[in-house]
Amino acid sequence: MARRDHLPLVYSCSGCSSAAQLANHLAIRMDRSDLAEMSCIAGVGGDVPSLVRVATSGRAIVAIDGCALKCVQNCLARHGVEPSIHFDLTQLGVKKRFRMDFDQAQADELFEHLRNSLNDESGTVLPPIAATSEARLFGD
Repeated sequence: MARRDHLPLVYSCSGCSSAAQLANHLAIRMDRSDLAEMSCIAGVGGDVPSLVRVATSGRAIVAIDGCALKCVQNCLARHGVEPSIHFDLTQLGVKKRFRMDFDQAQADELFEHLRNSLNDESGTVLPPIAATSEARLFGD
């Protein structure tokens, strides 16, 4: 398998709500589309040494939180890591619902929004930045 070290890392929420599962879906889709390399936020939060090393390696990081609890951002912060770009899906119009699936049409729209947000005009992935970038409201 080809090395993917040139790609940013993507970490997502994968909790029990529709918003959490949408965050996970978006991260998987980014990974499968070679926009980012997905890594395990549960391992970072659980202090798994190999996964903490990946998170603290200095690669660009995309964090996708399903809701305002910001579990992904908080797990990274425990290790002194700030994402290059952070998406809180509730700030992008996603409703947090329990015992329901996410809306596939909304997922498709958000995937395009995330893809566009990751690329600058030259088509290269944004480098790491010192402070977290909050995403604009989706559709604004």
